[in-house]
Amino acid sequence: MKLTSIPKTWKHLRRYRQILGILVKYGFSDVVNVISNDLITRFGEKFVPRLRTTLTKTASRAERLRLVFEELGPTFIKAGQTLSMRPDLLPPEYIAELQKLQDRVNPIPFEQILASIESEGNGKLAGCLSRIEEKPIASASIAQVHKATLKTGDEVVLKVQRPGIRRQVEIDIEILSDIARVAKKYLKDQIPVDPVEVVKEFDKVIHRELNFLREGRTIERFREFFSGDRTVYVPRYYHWLSSDKILVMEYVEGIKASDKERLLEEGFDPEIIAKRGVRLSFRQIFELGLFHADPHGGNILVIGDNVIVPLDFGIVGYVDAEMIDFIADMLKGFVKNDPKIIIRAMERMDMISSSTDVPALKAEIGELISNFSGSRLDTYSIEDIASEIFNLAYSFKLKVSTRLSLMSRALVTAEGLARMLYPELKVLDEIKPFVTEIIKRRYNPFVKLKKGFTNIDDLALLMEDFPGKMRSILSKASSGQFSIQFEHRNLENLISELNRSSNRLASALVIAALIIGSSLVIQLPVGPKVLGYPLIGMAGYVLAFIIGIKLLWDIFRSKK
Repeated sequence: MKLTSIPKTWKHLRRYRQILGILVKYGFSDVVNVISNDLITRFGEKFVPRLRTTLTKTASRAERLRLVFEELGPTFIKAGQTLSMRPDLLPPEYIAELQKLQDRVNPIPFEQILASIESEGNGKLAGCLSRIEEKPIASASIAQVHKATLKTGDEVVLKVQRPGIRRQVEIDIEILSDIARVAKKYLKDQIPVDPVEVVKEFDKVIHRELNFLREGRTIERFREFFSGDRTVYVPRYYHWLSSDKILVMEYVEGIKASDKERLLEEGFDPEIIAKRGVRLSFRQIFELGLFHADPHGGNILVIGDNVIVPLDFGIVGYVDAEMIDFIADMLKGFVKNDPKIIIRAMERMDMISSSTDVPALKAEIGELISNFSGSRLDTYSIEDIASEIFNLAYSFKLKVSTRLSLMSRALVTAEGLARMLYPELKVLDEIKPFVTEIIKRRYNPFVKLKKGFTNIDDLALLMEDFPGKMRSILSKASSGQFSIQFEHRNLENLISELNRSSNRLASALVIAALIIGSSLVIQLPVGPKVLGYPLIGMAGYVLAFIIGIKLLWDIFRSKK
């Protein structure tokens, strides 16, 4: 979907007003006021809601933001959950509040679920089912999950997309894009990131989650990769019965990994489960290059022999060679106590911008390394290290990729579940074999040689393209087509004030002309009369009076 500003038609006016009204309701009038000039220009003054906050002042701004997302529904809950994975964008108190967002909603009627199943794939799935349990296993904002049995006897789960959810997401994304565009226009120097790019990234995330065929392909990749691992079982995916709106996969009877009490009652070993859980995350990231981005206790089952069963692959992250190299360089910088290595690694990942205070950042990284090297590393957790790094990123407005944020979130979540099951677990000891392998690969002479040839090839291509690019630039310059883009900043308010003043001046001139013209006409014996005076002259006075009242009202409302 192309993310452009909302059309000038009043296409989604009701939903737009609802969103702004809820922002005002929870005390975000300052946000609405900042963008109101743009909205008034396009929709008129009556468009912007004028409500009062209904929340007590004891609630923090972060808590009120969470309540806004909860009241606005599925798209905004997902947006809040996505933001909670970006500690580089928001202060810690906001991240903590947004992590409380629960993606649970009331189930939709079973009749609608049946209708969706019958309509998908020309009824192919419906013809293969012998029974569907009416009570859902789970009900979330995007889909509802039911247990079913195929005519073959296989027990499966059906993940059925909620009717109308795609249309609602499209509307909300369009409105979010418009608000982001206005925020970028008026708050460009106050926001550390580009809000338009943030919405675009969220648009990609939620549309991936809405595509159940994509999730099915992910399940197949996981199942193939872990097929030889007896400690992990990935449920079977029935691709021939699935569609982009319904996912069919094997039903597995197990105990949630977060239910430690029941695991102990059934004779499972929490220590083994904890170690296998973190190794599962490490293998996904460092070997498969594809990882489950939300491995909390509800998304992991445990079956016989302490086997781990991951579920819900809607949100996944990707790791490429560049990301592995970044991790290796970060580790090298910590081991060698050299902030310059870490700075260079950040530069290669485009985390540092031209406005970053690099000397100050280098000093902070040096202090961070000193803090960790001054004590045993195994006394720290992944969460401790990630928290320090992301606090640094937030303080210096570093650009952190979504992939890196997802990876950090996945590791921290896996570590939290593992330590809940077995508090004595030293997660950093479990990661050592993977780190050793990364470093071996990173500094393998043959790998270095291969990269060297790749760089030489890139340089050769650059030299081939350079003359043509230079000719193009010189040709444009000589023909007068070479141009430099000029961008003005912070002039919007001045332009708006000039427009307002010009409109008032024009209204005053019209009023003066009507009064003068009517005064001349009223002296002449022309046309029909009212109360002994010409009708045209009286109409001019009335019109001047109406315009004058409107002008005074606008001045009073604006208080300027």
